[in-house]
Amino acid sequence: MHACAPWSLPEPTLAYFPNARCVLSDRGLGARAALQVGRRSLGGLAVVDQPASGASDFGHVPVLAQRCFELLAPALTRHHSDGSGAVLVDATLGAGGHAERFLTELPGVRLIGLDRDSTALDIAAGRLAPFADRITLVHTRYDGISEALAESGYSAAESVDGVLFDLGVSSMQLDRAERGFAYAKDAPLDMRMDPTSPLTAADILNTYDEAELARILHRYGEERFARRIAAQIVRRRARAPFTTTAELVALLYEAIPAPARRTGGHPAKRTFQALRIAVNDELDSLRSAVPAALDALRVDGRIVVLAYQSLEDRIVKRTFADATASRTPPGLPVELPGHEPRFRSLTHGAERPDATEMEHNPRSTPVRLRALQRVDHARGKARP
Repeated sequence: MHACAPWSLPEPTLAYFPNARCVLSDRGLGARAALQVGRRSLGGLAVVDQPASGASDFGHVPVLAQRCFELLAPALTRHHSDGSGAVLVDATLGAGGHAERFLTELPGVRLIGLDRDSTALDIAAGRLAPFADRITLVHTRYDGISEALAESGYSAAESVDGVLFDLGVSSMQLDRAERGFAYAKDAPLDMRMDPTSPLTAADILNTYDEAELARILHRYGEERFARRIAAQIVRRRARAPFTTTAELVALLYEAIPAPARRTGGHPAKRTFQALRIAVNDELDSLRSAVPAALDALRVDGRIVVLAYQSLEDRIVKRTFADATASRTPPGLPVELPGHEPRFRSLTHGAERPDATEMEHNPRSTPVRLRALQRVDHARGKARP
């Protein structure tokens, strides 16, 4: 049973959220009990026991699961058809949907799963319990991949056969209103992927100066009204600090001109993206994580990256372009030995989901998939 929100919401907010007068919230009477789930232990990890009526993975449907398997499986099965001896790193484990696919279809593969969200690790541990002897789960951001490999008994260089990144906020995080990621649900202004991190979205809104707020909104959200929004945030917080997503949405409705609100999706989309990226340091983490993942791949190993917004995809595109470029000085008629590209592209630019995928999983709509394979340095090409 949903608990009714005991506070009033402004009409602009209700225009976007017509059901917001009665929503599941951890601030409503009795709502906290409705949000609680049981916990049990599995191999040192706390595992969330989902209500019998709910999906064990919070409705998580892995994006482009078949395509990811098609691209990574050749690297994982090149020695043994069941994946024996191969190591796959899922650098963004989430609810474990992609990981479950690989562990099920390749009964010999070993998996190292990384996630900064301890709740995600709890859920994935329960989902992947049948494969407990072949998995290692590590609580870390994906730019901690080298350290995670060392903790798992592997070298940071040329030690794994496949790496998968499924970037951005997960379906599980979006669907849990109390995390504050979704502008369609009223919740505390949190947005931390790692709940133990100190910085929240409320901290940014209530303490950063106007110039820094505008910079964040413009750089990370590509919001053309960044200065206008930042100015209104500063004026609004002088009366009372921001505490909830509904308060921010109401301000954005007032700050963004009506003609602009009618195009380009929800008017809060860009601001929420910017705050989430800033809270979680996502772009700087990605700039470090992808090169580290490339270094970790053995010859013929493969990497697949799923990006959901242009800022992420630009970083991946540039890093992949550098990895596939020759290091021979321009103008020379032949490739210098030892200067060949380290990787070759497995996709023509960025692949997009087809209509069937988008219909089956609407959250796949913005995804861009890129993939590389490490090549033999001596021959400058992948082994068959």
